[in-house]
Amino acid sequence: MDIKAFFDAEFDEHLDLVNKTREATRDAFIELVEICTDALNDGNKLLFFGNGGSAADAQHIATEFTVRYINDRRALPAIALTTDSSALTAIGNDFGFDHLFSRQIQALGNPDDVAIGISTSGNSKNVNLGLAKAKEMGLIATGWTGKTGGDMVDLCDPLMIVPSNTTARIQEMHIQIGQMLVGALEHTLGLTKQ
Repeated sequence: MDIKAFFDAEFDEHLDLVNKTREATRDAFIELVEICTDALNDGNKLLFFGNGGSAADAQHIATEFTVRYINDRRALPAIALTTDSSALTAIGNDFGFDHLFSRQIQALGNPDDVAIGISTSGNSKNVNLGLAKAKEMGLIATGWTGKTGGDMVDLCDPLMIVPSNTTARIQEMHIQIGQMLVGALEHTLGLTKQ
């Protein structure tokens, strides 16, 4: 294997996808920022969830809200539904892995909270059941995915679809979208230093 060629090819694919994702997700991103701004101004919270790398993204982004992104500011209410090992193992054991997120949304979600499901394929059953439960309970169901959007297309509004079939590239865009969401909300909520 030519490591230099591999290195360059990975960066080339990433850079190409950055521009495609910018065009494909701009309108949905603007809509999500407006939804989250209204929710946080009204005292609601953001709930993030996903599997594997998407679970890590959920934790990362929720932490950016509760701690800070760029400037010191008040904590913003965001929860990753991927971090409570007791809840995850009990739900998995008692109800099945498919219900990891729907059960927590039922317990923690309130109408007008924002549920943000993350799945690179859009077909993660537990993520989609969580989004369906969110809609049923009056939360705003939104999501980040890739490929064709999968089953999330019918569950999320807005839905950001990264136009790639490569899981690693989709995840790279999801973390960028997530960090941009935090930065945009710090701005719209008047929490940035002038």
